[in-house]
Amino acid sequence: MNMPNERLKWLMLFAAVALIACGSQTLAANPPDADQKGPVFLKEPTNRIDFSNSTGAEIECKASGNPMPEIIWIRSDGTAVGDVPGLRQISSDGKLVFPPFRAEDYRQEVHAQVYACLARNQFGSIISRDVHVRAVVAQYYEADVNKEHVIRGNSAVIKCLIPSFVADFVEVVSWHTDEEENYFPGAEYDGKYLVLPSGELHIREVGPEDGYKSYQCRTKHRLTGETRLSATKGRLVITEPVSSSPPKINALTYKPNIVESMASTAILCPAQGYPAPSFRWYKFIEGTTRKQAVVLNDRVKQVSGTLIIKDAVVEDSGKYLCVVNNSVGGESVETVLTVTAPLSAKIDPPTQTVDFGRPAVFTCQYTGNPIKTVSWMKDGKAIGHSEPVLRIESVKKEDKGMYQCFVRNDQESAEASAELKLGGRFDPPVIRQAFQEETMEPGPSVFLKCVAGGNPTPEISWELDGKKIANNDRYQVGQYVTVNGDVVSYLNITSVHANDGGLYKCIAKSKVGVAEHSAKLNVYGLPYIRQMEKKAIVAGETLIVTCPVAGYPIDSIVWERDNRALPINRKQKVFPNGTLIIENVERNSDQATYTCVAKNQEGYSARGSLEVQVMVPPQVLPFSFGESAADVGDIASANCVVPKGDLPLEIRWSLNSAPIVNGENGFTLVRLNKRTSLLNIDSLNAFHRGVYKCIATNPAGTSEYVAELQVNVPPRWILEPTDKAFAQGSDAKVECKADGFPKPQVTWKKAVGDTPGEYKDLKKSDNIRVEEGTLHVDNIQKTNEGYYLCEAINGIGSGLSAVIMISVQAPPEFTEKLRNQTARRGEPAVLQCEAKGEKPIGILWNMNNMRLDPKNDNRYTIREEILSTGVMSSLSIKRTERSDSALFTCVATNAFGSDDASINMIVQEVPEMPYALKVLDKSGRSVQLSWAQPYDGNSPLDRYIIEFKRSRASWSEIDRVIVPGHTTEAQVQKLSPATTYNIRIVAENAIGTSQSSEAVTIITAEEAPSGKPQNIKVEPVNQTTMRVTWKPPPRTEWNGEILGYYVGYKLSNTNSSYVFETINFITEEGKEHNLELQNLRVYTQYSVVIQAFNKIGAGPLSEEEKQFTAEGTPSQPPSDTACTTLTSQTIRVGWVSPPLESANGVIKTYKVVYAPSDEWYDETKRHYKKTASSDTVLHGLKKYTNYTMQVLATTAGGDGVRSVPIHCQTEPDVPEAPTDVKALVMGNAAILVSWRPPAQPNGIITQYTVYSKAEGAETETKTQKVPHYQMSFEATELEKNKPYEFWVTASTTIGEGQQSKSIVAMPSDQVPAKIASFDDTFTATFKEDAKMPCLAVGAPQPEITWKIKGVEFSANDRMRVLPDGSLLIKSVNRQDAGDYSCHAENSIAKDSITHKLIVLAPPQSPHVTLSATTTDALTVKLKPHEGDTAPLHGYTLHYKPEFGEWETSEVSVDSQKHNIEGLLCGSRYQVYATGFNNIGAGEASDILNTRTKGQKPKLPEKPRFIEVSSNSVSLHFKAWKDGGCPMSHFVVESKKRDQIEWNQISNNVKPDNNYVVLDLEPATWYNLRITAHNSAGFTVAEYDFATLTVTGGTIAPSRDLPELSAEDTIRIILSNLNLVVPVVAALLVIIIAIIVICILRSKGNHHKDDVVYNQTMGPGATLDKRRPDLRDELGYIAPPNRKLPPVPGSNYNTCDRIKRGRGGLRSNHSTWDPRRNPNLYEELKAPPVPMHGNHYGHAHGNAECHYRHPGMEDEICPYATFHLLGFREEMDPTKAMNFQTFPHQNGHAGPVPGHAGTMLPPGHPGHVHSRSGSQSMPRANRYQRKNSQGGQSSIYTPAPEYDDPANCAEEDQYRRYTRVNSQGGSLYSGPGPEYDDPANCAPEEDQYGSQYGGPYGQPYDHYGSRGSMGRRSIGSARNPGNGSPEPPPPPPRNHDMSNSSFNDSKESNEISEAECDRDHGPRGNYGAVKRSPQPKDQRTTEEMRKLIERNETGPKQLQLQQANGAGFTAYDTMAV
Repeated sequence: MNMPNERLKWLMLFAAVALIACGSQTLAANPPDADQKGPVFLKEPTNRIDFSNSTGAEIECKASGNPMPEIIWIRSDGTAVGDVPGLRQISSDGKLVFPPFRAEDYRQEVHAQVYACLARNQFGSIISRDVHVRAVVAQYYEADVNKEHVIRGNSAVIKCLIPSFVADFVEVVSWHTDEEENYFPGAEYDGKYLVLPSGELHIREVGPEDGYKSYQCRTKHRLTGETRLSATKGRLVITEPVSSSPPKINALTYKPNIVESMASTAILCPAQGYPAPSFRWYKFIEGTTRKQAVVLNDRVKQVSGTLIIKDAVVEDSGKYLCVVNNSVGGESVETVLTVTAPLSAKIDPPTQTVDFGRPAVFTCQYTGNPIKTVSWMKDGKAIGHSEPVLRIESVKKEDKGMYQCFVRNDQESAEASAELKLGGRFDPPVIRQAFQEETMEPGPSVFLKCVAGGNPTPEISWELDGKKIANNDRYQVGQYVTVNGDVVSYLNITSVHANDGGLYKCIAKSKVGVAEHSAKLNVYGLPYIRQMEKKAIVAGETLIVTCPVAGYPIDSIVWERDNRALPINRKQKVFPNGTLIIENVERNSDQATYTCVAKNQEGYSARGSLEVQVMVPPQVLPFSFGESAADVGDIASANCVVPKGDLPLEIRWSLNSAPIVNGENGFTLVRLNKRTSLLNIDSLNAFHRGVYKCIATNPAGTSEYVAELQVNVPPRWILEPTDKAFAQGSDAKVECKADGFPKPQVTWKKAVGDTPGEYKDLKKSDNIRVEEGTLHVDNIQKTNEGYYLCEAINGIGSGLSAVIMISVQAPPEFTEKLRNQTARRGEPAVLQCEAKGEKPIGILWNMNNMRLDPKNDNRYTIREEILSTGVMSSLSIKRTERSDSALFTCVATNAFGSDDASINMIVQEVPEMPYALKVLDKSGRSVQLSWAQPYDGNSPLDRYIIEFKRSRASWSEIDRVIVPGHTTEAQVQKLSPATTYNIRIVAENAIGTSQSSEAVTIITAEEAPSGKPQNIKVEPVNQTTMRVTWKPPPRTEWNGEILGYYVGYKLSNTNSSYVFETINFITEEGKEHNLELQNLRVYTQYSVVIQAFNKIGAGPLSEEEKQFTAEGTPSQPPSDTACTTLTSQTIRVGWVSPPLESANGVIKTYKVVYAPSDEWYDETKRHYKKTASSDTVLHGLKKYTNYTMQVLATTAGGDGVRSVPIHCQTEPDVPEAPTDVKALVMGNAAILVSWRPPAQPNGIITQYTVYSKAEGAETETKTQKVPHYQMSFEATELEKNKPYEFWVTASTTIGEGQQSKSIVAMPSDQVPAKIASFDDTFTATFKEDAKMPCLAVGAPQPEITWKIKGVEFSANDRMRVLPDGSLLIKSVNRQDAGDYSCHAENSIAKDSITHKLIVLAPPQSPHVTLSATTTDALTVKLKPHEGDTAPLHGYTLHYKPEFGEWETSEVSVDSQKHNIEGLLCGSRYQVYATGFNNIGAGEASDILNTRTKGQKPKLPEKPRFIEVSSNSVSLHFKAWKDGGCPMSHFVVESKKRDQIEWNQISNNVKPDNNYVVLDLEPATWYNLRITAHNSAGFTVAEYDFATLTVTGGTIAPSRDLPELSAEDTIRIILSNLNLVVPVVAALLVIIIAIIVICILRSKGNHHKDDVVYNQTMGPGATLDKRRPDLRDELGYIAPPNRKLPPVPGSNYNTCDRIKRGRGGLRSNHSTWDPRRNPNLYEELKAPPVPMHGNHYGHAHGNAECHYRHPGMEDEICPYATFHLLGFREEMDPTKAMNFQTFPHQNGHAGPVPGHAGTMLPPGHPGHVHSRSGSQSMPRANRYQRKNSQGGQSSIYTPAPEYDDPANCAEEDQYRRYTRVNSQGGSLYSGPGPEYDDPANCAPEEDQYGSQYGGPYGQPYDHYGSRGSMGRRSIGSARNPGNGSPEPPPPPPRNHDMSNSSFNDSKESNEISEAECDRDHGPRGNYGAVKRSPQPKDQRTTEEMRKLIERNETGPKQLQLQQANGAGFTAYDTMAV
């Protein structure tokens, strides 16, 4: 019994692939659907995965297919890879994961392994390219640099030696020397040091200095990223050459170079010699021994001997030779470079479907370099095919599946896959019905049946125990096919025996597959073993044999060998069912006879033996034909030896798969013995080249070995070229083919010249090319004719060559097809035609296509001349005429064709004269002319000559302009402006010149002057003025009459533009012009240019004249002033010069001003020292004195600003002698010595020393020390009448000073009256006490008297004499100053002294005078009072505006003038000054009353200001004069002439714009009132104008009615009483009735339709001024002076203008025509409007200001939401423009929201278009539409810049009139930047009341509340706070209304009349009112403001915000 074949295969497969074969069974059953496909890699792993053990790696492998393929990782041997815990895992998504691991866990079989990824599904399997995984354990390594020996002058290469175990991962990144030099790999190849791509350091031309350095390399590990320096430092050992030595190459460096493509590489040639050798590199031509020099270029460089190739390409691969030579010898070395390119492969087609039996071809297309092997696999198993093309001749079922082509080299591999599907409809066999296992007794017959189906129909065969059953007398097999195509097969066994038992199998087989079924037939009986045939098996395979046992039941089946029961070794396995398996059989151990023994329970047994023969398959030893290729004619032989394998062996040979037959084709086959066959080739030939295969075969198998024999075959012709002739213009092709080995290169060359011999390469051109040896010449021409050489060379032999002649057969050809030939009229001419081509050639002539026959006209002659290349024919014309201008044609004909050529004959003459000369245009310097072109005489007009002259000159003095002949217009330039010229024109051709045309006369235009003013001089006049003088430009360059000059000036060296002034021209001849430029900067260089101008314009600027203004004085003092005391009389002062920009000149010297500090303010006591340096020493100072010093810089302009005073004290010194000494006798033994202190104490006096000495005697001097405060000393115990000498010295800490004068006195009894005190000057301070001494002696005691200024003194309460004689004055005043004398008298004598008293007092009032005024400044002069004793220190200047606070400024004492700046224009000021000194501030001067310059605005002329059209009027505000004070704004009002009320159109029109009032009616008279404001006041102008008619005409002036006096009016009324009384009565009745109805309706129906307010009016529905609370509850109060019907359609504005009886400011006048839009009111429930923008103002708290301005007190009701008329979008509530006013707080509730604005609907664009109301425009449009229908909106947003826009302080009158209520609609955009405090409320100075007072002043009582229905304007709740009835300030110029503008122009500034109703507390409210019970919804203003700024507060929150509990909430929308 045999095991089935499938099982045998199954055990031989890889484990991983094995499962697939099973799967293929199922596949066969269901044919592939279109969308089912085998696996294809989506993401294939790369060839190499290197990773560090610290990082780990993940390898991804993804494949697609249907069904989705399964991913299995395998090793290179095909075994599946499993998890290794911690080292290798396979993740669920198919990734192969290598986690990081410790170094000691490294396992080679895991971490250094070749893996592959296998993807499989039921259609097949594919395997990825090899994945070389390398884990790198971070190992310590050291790089080393060794010594290198080099001969001086040679190049050295220093290597960085990296250990081999890390060499793959470490690269050199830089080199470093010990001298801090660093070298990096890069693109620089010029330096001495070069880091090669491979990491070596290349040093060229080594010198001795290179030996002193040491070199280290820095390496980087590419996986770990770590860098390290080499452990050792290398040096160069430099040998000095002793004698010449030939080059020697260090060949150890040679290893093959392998480099990736596009990388850089260096090929070394390290040779050394002396003298330094030269290097040449060659590259061998591939496959030959020929070489050629390497071409050096940008990519390939040679540095010394090293060849560097950047961006290597595959073509660079090959063998290179380095040749080194010097004068002594030479050497060479070869090296191989392999440039690798990444491998890639692709199979074509990627999928194919093939029917059974048809062939299939797969082609593997691959790229890359190098490619070592190509191999194929099917479903992951090698199929032993190594050609790029895989061909399956006849596709069988097992051929379907996945095919892969692998290309490999040593480094990498690549694969491609393709799928082969089976075509057609095939069903593999399937067993449909089969027999079952049976157990039976012997005897009866057995019938076994199998039914199988399939397409094609299967054949069924039967086996018993693996042995086929054939028909015999007992076994009968039969089969038939049923109707449905199934096969029924049966096996009949007649009378079954026990021996018939066994395993029966039926096998259904077709070419699509196999199906089988087996079951046992058990027949009772004794054991029986059928005979087993001899089993032959090939060594190494597995033996599987089952014992064929019959009989039943069987107890055991055993196998024996040599009577030993098996198994007897591990290779053998025995199974109970009788199967024996022996693995890996060998002849020695397993070839034997095996016995099978079957037993039953009774002990009966049967035996059967099986002889197993082990066959050894053959094995062929490798053989080869040698390394190198053989040449033709050589002999070649190979031995095929089969050392293993059973005999007999059959040995066959094949060449390129064709069998080799002995004796044929030069082959000899010799069978040397049973195991060896010799192949011999006597003489090699080309066909012997190829792949030889030796095939050895025996019954066990086949083995083969292939070897390639390369035969170098010299080229030989396959197709040798021969001479060829081609027709001209055809495409020529000459073939030249040769073969040989290596394949020869075929080249073509062309002979130089006409003979063969010397050849040169064919130039590559468009029509000549060589393709695979074939020469193609497209469109061949005669020029291509000649000898050509075809050469075939392959390096073997001398090559082949063949010379051929290519001839071109040409029809005649004219090289020139058409040419022009000219002749002068009347002269002879010759026309020539040269035809090339094959001769003979005949030539005929035509003239204008008519045959020319010389016989007919004797002027023509024809001659012919034969040339080498063709024929020349000449036609001669004796004398040309105009008729000879014709087309001559010559026609040439030969055997190959014909050609013609034409000659255009042109007979030429001079042109005719130009005509129709006209002036097209003229300017000052040029004139544009045109003319008509004349006949050109058949010669192109070369040029026209325009001749022109000044009218006075003759034609001999002309200027010419030459114009090209092709034009008929020209410009004559370089004329002088304003000059008369004559112009004519001449035409010229090559033949000659025409006559002149007629002349025209022109006068050129004036032009701007072309000359520059001359003799420009710029001289400084003073520090701020320069005088410019100049003369006019030359007269010829005026170009007209000069009107004047522009003089421009600017700061030099700046990019600013010039400021120009205009000077009129002075007509006096030769007079200089001059101009003074004023208000310039001090000592600043200005550039001045001048240009003259005439009525056309300005001429060129003159050259810049640069000049400095006169030097000024430095505006900053020297800085860092410091002083140092040197000695008692010297001080050093130092400083730093002031900044250059403040010097205002060249600092020439510095002045040091110094004086003792106590005399500093006395100008007379100051000293000055000049110096040029930045320090100086002051000499001769007082000792021990505090000095004050200032430093100033001096320029030519004078002294600069002084520095801040500094102070230093000189050192002390010994004092001077006491000034005076007296010795007064006091008695007979006493003398009083008194003295005055030294004038210069030079320090603090510590004591006085009194010296005394008796006169004449040699007595010693006595000294007596006296304390410093004592000025007298009483010497006692003296001898009477003896003279004594006294003197005194003073001492300081430094020492004793000089002696005083000596004085002699004698004690005596007589003591006359004497005064010991000295005359002195005393200084007393104002209001302090003063004491003057008078110490007297005498006996008797003298009497002391005092005289003041010569008058006897008598004591009073301020002055008295003290007991010691001193005079005491208390509280000194100025009058006490003067002389005081003291008299002492006794009986003996009298004495007197005189003291002087000086009183220091504060200064008296200074003199203040006004010296100049401007619009914003006053200049005052200050002078001190003459009577001031103490020097002044400075002034304080006090000034205030007429209504404002006092301000002060300090003025230094030395500035004579002072500017008070920043004042208001045109305003009154008061000014006074006080002085101050060191005592204090003095008295005030008289007040000076003055005013700044500037007046109110000045009226313009009406025509300049007003421009009228039919429905608008433009106002040109620039026509207004500002009166000297800049305009702030204008108020514009208008009305129809017959109306009383004025409409305010805008109250903030900016002065610098034009303004358009729109929407006027055509042909109507209007009044216009303009109020212009500046800070000096305002001016009102009224204008009358009539709009134009629709067609633009004007209307007649209206007839003015005579003005009626009051008497006239009364007279008219009285005379018409019968009409007046009924009308008045009727009106009253109607009015009363309407009021009653309204009251009733409002009582009963207010919930339904009262859209105005929802307050129940009691019977007392009268409003009283005295009840503001009631008035507040009402929504609205009508004004007292208008007749307001309380119904819609009122003709008046219902908003009250005046609530106080004060003359109104500017009441709002409104006109409104109710007819235009009767449908005024519609109630709307509008959607809530989110806040949009920042509409909050500020709180104001100035309580005293309420309502100072009458007429500004209206305001809109808080919280009302309005729908604007004119914004009705067909009343769609969602489109309605909702305006939301804001809560209005009473003045008592703390902070209030300020100016609340009107809201935009959400998302509304920046402007809104209205139909009838305000016209909104984008920002740029400055028009304001006049309100015609009461629809304008008022929006007011305060500007964010102002904290307090309405401060009412009194001084703000200047900015008072800042807003006027406007009728029906302003957009009010917040205070403008121009206004600090825009709303002044002081009523006293109301400048406006006088003008606009009048009938609105009376108080009012009450008005019907429903009158508010007539309101048409939506206003903003302005300043609702507590103290600010003033108007809000004007808006900033471009304040953006929170991105939404309802305004027409950002400049307009209007306030609606809704603002006029201004009162305390909340007003009433439009819409229903309800109280808010939610106090929690109240927010502080600050919170609200923030919410609104964030756009968060909706109307709800606004509505709920309450004003001190008044609680009005509007929820109803009002349409107005």
